[in-house]
Amino acid sequence: MLMKWDVFFTRKRAVAVALAILFAFGCLAFGGEKETASWERQARRVTITRDDWGIPHIHGKTDADAIFGMIYAQAEDDFHRIEMNYLNALGRVAEAEGESEIFRDLRMRLFLGPRSWEALYQDCPGWLKKLMVAWANGLNFYLARHPEVVPKVIRRFEPWMPLAFSEGSIGWDLEKVSLTRLEAFYGGRRLQEQSGEPRTSGEGEPGGSNGMALGPSRTRSGKAMLLINPHTSFFFREELQVQSEEGLNAYGAVTWGQFFVYQGFNEHAGWMHTSSGVDAVDEYAETVLRRPDGWFYRYGAEDRPLAVRRIRIDFRDGAEMKSREFTVYASHHGPIVREEKGKWIAVRLMNDPRNALLQSYLRTKADGYTAFRQTMEYHTNSSNNTVYADDRGNIAYFHANYVPRRDAKFDWSQPVDGSDPATEWQGIHTVEESPNRRNPPCGWIQNTNNWPYSVSGADSPRQKDYPPYFDRAGENARGLHAIEVLEKQSGFTLESLAAAAYDPHLTAFDELLPALLEAFRQMPDADPLKLRVAAPIRALEEWDRRWAVSSVPTSLAVYWGQEISSLGRRPSSAAGAASLFGTIVAGTTAREKLQALAAACDRLAADFGTWRTPWGEINRFQRLTGDIVQRFRDDAFSIPVGFTSSRWGSLASFAARTYPGTRKMYGTSGNSFVAVVEFSNPLRARAITAGGLSSRPDSKHFNDQAERYARGDLRTVYFYPADLQGHIGRQYHPGQ
Repeated sequence: MLMKWDVFFTRKRAVAVALAILFAFGCLAFGGEKETASWERQARRVTITRDDWGIPHIHGKTDADAIFGMIYAQAEDDFHRIEMNYLNALGRVAEAEGESEIFRDLRMRLFLGPRSWEALYQDCPGWLKKLMVAWANGLNFYLARHPEVVPKVIRRFEPWMPLAFSEGSIGWDLEKVSLTRLEAFYGGRRLQEQSGEPRTSGEGEPGGSNGMALGPSRTRSGKAMLLINPHTSFFFREELQVQSEEGLNAYGAVTWGQFFVYQGFNEHAGWMHTSSGVDAVDEYAETVLRRPDGWFYRYGAEDRPLAVRRIRIDFRDGAEMKSREFTVYASHHGPIVREEKGKWIAVRLMNDPRNALLQSYLRTKADGYTAFRQTMEYHTNSSNNTVYADDRGNIAYFHANYVPRRDAKFDWSQPVDGSDPATEWQGIHTVEESPNRRNPPCGWIQNTNNWPYSVSGADSPRQKDYPPYFDRAGENARGLHAIEVLEKQSGFTLESLAAAAYDPHLTAFDELLPALLEAFRQMPDADPLKLRVAAPIRALEEWDRRWAVSSVPTSLAVYWGQEISSLGRRPSSAAGAASLFGTIVAGTTAREKLQALAAACDRLAADFGTWRTPWGEINRFQRLTGDIVQRFRDDAFSIPVGFTSSRWGSLASFAARTYPGTRKMYGTSGNSFVAVVEFSNPLRARAITAGGLSSRPDSKHFNDQAERYARGDLRTVYFYPADLQGHIGRQYHPGQ
């Protein structure tokens, strides 16, 4: 008869044997013992140190070793988000999600396919190939070590795959191509509306991010500082540090599946990307004709043959895999994506994956302004601006550095005549030709996806000096708020910069509420509507226009803003700052404004019992599962959040709404990663990640940052080995 300890060790040996068997079968699937032995040797050159928040600090002997460990750590925390990002990038989502994703895949495949990526890989420099091989090895080693993790589609990762996902922003240029119209053209579906995408009433949630840089004249320490505040869907990136003995040492937010820090810093420099309003994607209306020998399009005095190829899209149908084939077309301007008014529309955009990957990685190793500026010569950061700071006191703003040079006499916001050679691009604008700024006299830089013409207040570039296509976004509510915060304060510390990032002023209501209050004054005293909204009006009159968890007026203002916006009277994207918000209510009568407030009160009362409901009882953060698409329940644990949608001018962004079966509003995007960095010696930084680092609900790091996230209480960043001492949760080699 076995004693208890004998039973314990017997079971332990049995588990070890079972895992060894599973690992052996996994290795066979990945190329055999020789390949596996190579992975294990590389794993021994890598150390992953998890701090007390679960954040991985990866150290490798070489850059390639560090990348191997970096992607392995990402896979430990959320392999499925990695795979889904690559399914999307490779145009293979339908293989996992079914027929409904066919045209999303087709859109991706119009621009590049696997053979093209493999050819691009062969053209990469040798040092970059080593990183890409290490990336693939790290993921394949993870799958071999974790046979319980079953990929939806990709069972082996190849070194060329990072070229398909070489830019880390949340929205790619090609996502501007309408799926509805693509399906109409290639799928034979009729469109009821030919003038554009179907529109809904009201105003959607603004996308993008916040970046601020402070020069030495604006900080107490005399050192430059940087605010990194991407607004993305929650859990879109992982927070980590990756370092090697070859000079790599970057910390920040990494889009799942990539091997470069997209928003972050090293010991010498930091970078923050914001969505750009640049017009870098153009449409060409092609005049096409069909002949017995094929399709042609007019260009100048000649008819050119359209390029024609076949694309097969595989898709899952229950347990079966099926496929559809499409014949697709392209002119020299780009792929044909729709038909409009008898013309075939081709799309032209930046499509340079090799250089995009080079730029994305090399900026993480830049040791100062000169090196960082050199990475801009790759001209592949097409959809984003960059806010920069470094340890020599430099601060800078780089406008999107892929801006085609075009004849300004054409309206490039609309399809141009593809048959007219005058509509051709004339190369790319140089970095110097863009509305950039370096070390402005005011000592600060801000960008909130707004135009570059207020990036440094009075020291900003002048709009009249640049063609209209350099920006079509205009000013926004957060831009006005950022300027207000930066102009009124100096002597910033790391802590006060973090507080500025959460400044509660809702600038939109500075202009919106006076219109509502004036409407109330104009209404006859005996009018029943005026009597009905008198108490809410008093609450709004007394409000300081600052969000707070305990604030009833915040609830009233947001619900009223939603009601008045639902009338569909939205501000023009090109509206000047003075009319940025006022146009929302300009077309409404006094009665409509008050009726919208009454409707807001009715909604609050119906959902929460009274219109006197504090904002924090409504606006909540909740994380119940690690699913990519979240689900919410009012009867489950959630956390109150004070900051609001960025559409109201809140610098800290929390895009929340109700869901089927809920009365409370739950956030799914906005502040996802926030960091403030002081480039002192030694460097100091604080940061917070939405929820927690792990996607596994059984992990203590699944939601351990949620309370601090909601309060804007940033953690200390453990950047140096000495910082980590006393804060190590686990240290290991990949595969252990």
